[in-house]
Amino acid sequence: MSKQTKKNYLERYSKQIILKDIGILGQKKISLSKILIVGIGGLGCPVADFLSRAGVGTIGLVDFDKVSLSNIHRQVMYDTKDIGKFKVDVLFSKLKKINPNVKTIKYRLKLTKKNLGKIVNKYDVIIDGSDNFKTKFLLNKACLKSKKYFISGSISKYDGHVFTFNFRNKKEPCLKCFYQVMPPDNILNCEEDGILGPVAGMVGNLQANEALKKILNIGKSLSSNILILNFKNLSFRKVKFTKKNNCIC
Repeated sequence: MSKQTKKNYLERYSKQIILKDIGILGQKKISLSKILIVGIGGLGCPVADFLSRAGVGTIGLVDFDKVSLSNIHRQVMYDTKDIGKFKVDVLFSKLKKINPNVKTIKYRLKLTKKNLGKIVNKYDVIIDGSDNFKTKFLLNKACLKSKKYFISGSISKYDGHVFTFNFRNKKEPCLKCFYQVMPPDNILNCEEDGILGPVAGMVGNLQANEALKKILNIGKSLSSNILILNFKNLSFRKVKFTKKNNCIC
């Protein structure tokens, strides 16, 4: 690394590096990390934005959808000129402008049982920004099998949920331990129920924060808890849940 490159590196991340819990060594951990984001809509956009700015080494983007006009009010990385373009293509280009040092990989596809394992195995942390429980349960199972750190988020109306799972811990419950059966598609579905734009940004930022905490091994984990947020009444609570005997985990 040349002197100028090193100077630019230190300046770019200076406000993180001066934090006592991070420093140069912590920043190097971030720069070596690999994070996969599944679903780059209301949740995935702020996750990708802040992880890129934080200097995460490799960011994978999974989505097969195109930008629509109704996305713009909450999916903060897209604008009117992007309508009709594939989200992964748009976000790939924008992240390169934000931080060219980050390696960004795009997967313009729909996750299935066949392709999921190969993709998940390449990353340290998997972040779920999907809008359906079929994908969430697929990710849950794949992360459990690969012993990955899994962060799942959901939003609807004024509400948000955040889970984190550390599947290297054999005592850790999984997403199915909480839901037990797959909820119907109209539960926590902002397409049907509506969504206040900032709710998506706040929940996505919490997911990004959880990912960075995990990489740095700092702070208190949400593991074995669900964080339930209502931004209309500003109520926040954590609910602990345990591993079920008859669960896949």
